[in-house]
Amino acid sequence: MAEVVLQQKPLSRSEREANIKDKAGWLITVLAALLAINTYVASGNSSKVLNNTISANNTWAFYQAKSVKQTLAEMARDDAVERKQIEKADKLTAKIDRYESEPATGEGKKELMAKARALETERDEIRKSGPWLTFAGSAFQIAIVLLTASILAVSMSLYWGSILVGLGAALLMSQGLWLWLPIML
Repeated sequence: MAEVVLQQKPLSRSEREANIKDKAGWLITVLAALLAINTYVASGNSSKVLNNTISANNTWAFYQAKSVKQTLAEMARDDAVERKQIEKADKLTAKIDRYESEPATGEGKKELMAKARALETERDEIRKSGPWLTFAGSAFQIAIVLLTASILAVSMSLYWGSILVGLGAALLMSQGLWLWLPIML
């Protein structure tokens, strides 16, 4: 039995280029979509950080105003006590207590402090994902550039390199979205 040995002729440059273009085109589309999603999330997070910072600052300013008013009321109450104006002192004491805590409106110092701290905590949690999303965006862009270069240079090594960089970018993006690794930057 004679064996037939089929020799495969090497692909021409244009055939290799067409092969890479076909594969790279789909991969560029996927990476560009992931880059767009990453940018959208990072932008939304930046807005949330800014809004929470402004809201926390406004809440702390309101807290300080309440503190000043409370101090003035305490001084007036002390003056009323010295002058034996008990009814006025009682009214001022009730006012001072409302400045300290007013659960009905949420505008007492105690409630304002809790609200400001909650806004700062939320802001700090959102801020943790920022560097990861920034690195992911850069890596997605590098992967797209490598894919483009692989088409121009007709280079499968650049193509596979872009896949590795793209996978790294997806890993960085997942860390930015879910903070699944306990690593903080």
